[in-house]
Amino acid sequence: MNSQTTPRGFTLIELMITVAIVGILAAIALPGYQEYVKRAARSEAKSDLLEDAQFLERLFTEANCYNSGTDRICGDANDGNPMLPVIQSPRNGTAKYNITVAAGATTFTLTAAPASGSTMDGDACGSFTLNQLGQKGLTGASKTVSECWN
Repeated sequence: MNSQTTPRGFTLIELMITVAIVGILAAIALPGYQEYVKRAARSEAKSDLLEDAQFLERLFTEANCYNSGTDRICGDANDGNPMLPVIQSPRNGTAKYNITVAAGATTFTLTAAPASGSTMDGDACGSFTLNQLGQKGLTGASKTVSECWN
């Protein structure tokens, strides 16, 4: 038998180096992951806005106005903002964006605003807007329309 024993396990220095490496990797990866999650939420909100715009265009085709009530007759006393098929994004779970419409007889503006207290609250892209001409915009944003809508 050999009287010398081989050491087993890690030394404190090896453990500290491993923890430092993991910490550095987490510091680099976490912000990138968070931005990826925000970009995905923005993409879903834009898709939902486009779906609501298609709904409003179908409504205009049927009633010749964007603000007709459920009876699909323009100029009715019940006219106002139509009920949208998508009013929050994502559709299920906790809302990251709330979607509203301001509709008139020949115009509409859809807005997807970050839900208060959500992960998108205070996002650099702010609220997304889309109108009947297909014009895309932002309100309360520190980024440009092309940066957020592309």
